Amino acid sequence: MRVIGLMSGTSYDAVDAAAADLDLDGDTLALKPLGLVSRAYDDDLHEALTRALPPAATTVGEVCRLDTRIGQAFAALAVEADRELCDGRAELVASHGQTVFHWTQGTEAGEGTEVLGTLQLGQPAWIAEATGLPVVADFRPRDIAAGGQGAPLASLVDLLWLRGRPGTPVALNLGGIANLTAPDGTAFDTGPANALIDAAVRDSTGGRLSYDVDGALAARGTVHEPLLRRLLAEPYYALPAPKTTGKELFHDGYLRSALAEVTGLRPADVVATLTLLTARTVAAATRAVRGTEVIASGGGTRNPTLMRMLGAELAGVPLRVSDELGLPADAKEAYAFAVLGFLTVHGLPGTDPSSTGARHPSVLGSVTPGRRGLPPPGRSGVPCAVRPPVRLVIR
Repeated sequence: MRVIGLMSGTSYDAVDAAAADLDLDGDTLALKPLGLVSRAYDDDLHEALTRALPPAATTVGEVCRLDTRIGQAFAALAVEADRELCDGRAELVASHGQTVFHWTQGTEAGEGTEVLGTLQLGQPAWIAEATGLPVVADFRPRDIAAGGQGAPLASLVDLLWLRGRPGTPVALNLGGIANLTAPDGTAFDTGPANALIDAAVRDSTGGRLSYDVDGALAARGTVHEPLLRRLLAEPYYALPAPKTTGKELFHDGYLRSALAEVTGLRPADVVATLTLLTARTVAAATRAVRGTEVIASGGGTRNPTLMRMLGAELAGVPLRVSDELGLPADAKEAYAFAVLGFLTVHGLPGTDPSSTGARHPSVLGSVTPGRRGLPPPGRSGVPCAVRPPVRLVIR
């Protein structure tokens, strides 16, 4: 089955569309990457989304407008991906949408976090109408209803992909938020990856830059140890898995509050300190799961200063990017949602309870029919209710 996976992460800097041919043969799921196209939100939509995200207040009317406009942006990119990557032969679209709120609360001491709800915008009807294809969307709520965190959902793909690799390989995603998956199914958000770095860069450049290009600012700065200690005291880091977080916690106001306690710092020093914060918290999480190898993906892999700091903090644990194993680092999450959409239309679960903390595995998402209705059972020769795959291979 030829599937397009659509993704926009917590950094909301661009929408990614990755296309793949997927085939389930016995207990092995084979993925052949067909390529990636990405498009930034237009300036007006990006600004509207920024104004609506926590801790800002918004209105139901604005949420409705964003749901429509994000859906239209995803739809336009899906059409482009079908044309450019699939020769017009895509059969399914799997859309993560844009997370605008992840409702969490702390539980009793030492028990992690509880997720009560989540909201991803990007109305899938616009995608189905533009492409004519069925669309799987709204992946996270089903896992939350089953008592899970609803994240990190890419963990199932990581478990299938890294199964059989020697030692304890850890899959790491460096998006706005960092998350990792260990071979025993432990998976959680470690804390910010680029979220606070991006906030500091936007603030220091008056919005001229939205991220630390090539890690240049951090490379020029000096880590401010008192600020680093202040940031590392955040209680979230001490919570056990399962746990998830987002910009509901690590937002611009959070950073401004921390900076209010220090004076005289150059912007480069702030960015250097935040970059080391990401590296140190990721490395601590890796040690906690006894990782022997880290395989990184996401936008943070393009920041050489972050990768250098992370390599130093890992203290001898090899650090690789997912490209080395066949999955492009920039597209890995979009490919992961293509896999999850494929599993959904074949009636197969898309979660591992050991990763999300749910009571049981769940078939994820809601399906919006295409022009010809729903994908028929047995599409691509794979009947529904077959045994779930136990491994993923990249062709």
